[in-house]
Amino acid sequence: MWERYSRQVILPQIGTDGQSKLAESRVVIIGCGALGSVVAGTLARAGVGHIVVIDRDFVELNNLQRQVLFVESDVGRPKAIAAAEGLGLINSTIVVEPVVKDVNQTNVELLIQDADLVLDGTDNFQTRLVVNDACVKHGIPWIYAAAIGTSGLVLPILPDGPCLRCLFPAPPPAGALPTCDTAGVLSTAPLVTAGLESTEAIKLLLGKGQEPRLVMIDVWDQTISTLAVEKAADCVCCGQKNFEFLTAEKEEIITTLCGRDAVQITPATPGRISLPELAAVLAPVGEVEQNDYILVFRTQGYEISVFGDGRAIIKGTDDSNLARSLYARYIGV
Repeated sequence: MWERYSRQVILPQIGTDGQSKLAESRVVIIGCGALGSVVAGTLARAGVGHIVVIDRDFVELNNLQRQVLFVESDVGRPKAIAAAEGLGLINSTIVVEPVVKDVNQTNVELLIQDADLVLDGTDNFQTRLVVNDACVKHGIPWIYAAAIGTSGLVLPILPDGPCLRCLFPAPPPAGALPTCDTAGVLSTAPLVTAGLESTEAIKLLLGKGQEPRLVMIDVWDQTISTLAVEKAADCVCCGQKNFEFLTAEKEEIITTLCGRDAVQITPATPGRISLPELAAVLAPVGEVEQNDYILVFRTQGYEISVFGDGRAIIKGTDDSNLARSLYARYIGV
């Protein structure tokens, strides 16, 4: 039965009972970029039975340097769809569920319901704080992970704390943290970071998690260190149970995308739109490409990628006001 996993089953840390637990597990991976694609591939190969891959974006050529699930023919396709197809080729015996959505306070609780574990593959701190609130509220373990430049961080977060806000009580101010625009990313940094995240995931799914420690690595300097994280008695989230990132106003969400010269706009009330009908409307005023998942419209030096729920990524500017104006002018919803 376990021939596929024979080299894993003989490990004393796993065995046949552990392999059965993995097969019965459901994980949700939020973000399928450099970290998420490695974690998804690793857990699929490990035999995790149900993997939900959530990503808001589509594959670009510069992703191929570090996002290992994708190939050149995936460029222009939604990452979640391309990832699910790739994972199906890796392991056809598991269930892989792709979700093309932006995770935010309007949908996160629905998206993570029934998960045994949530894994961080995101590229921004705001989303992580939303996920932290939702997981603490619903008693779901999750793993925070980040990679930038040549370094990476991993922290398992258990339902009884400490949580992410014990480590970061307030969101870092703008400009306080390096971004892929300012620091770049060495392809091996997310690989090693995601390897640690995947290992912690397997341990948690097997019920063998340890006291939460923040692991810090630098692949260039070949250093690794750990920091014990203690629960803050006055933590707003896991202490006071004040989930302020979930209760934020459910209004239009505008996000500047790291390293993309692009802005994402998520409508306050997402709804289905007909991409073929929108393509017909836009064709007279610009260049249009459209498939089952996404419409790409190019005009006046801008590229507007529209998804079926009304969400759009406007490429060619990091000015949110200009992006909102372009959205209103051409999408109008």
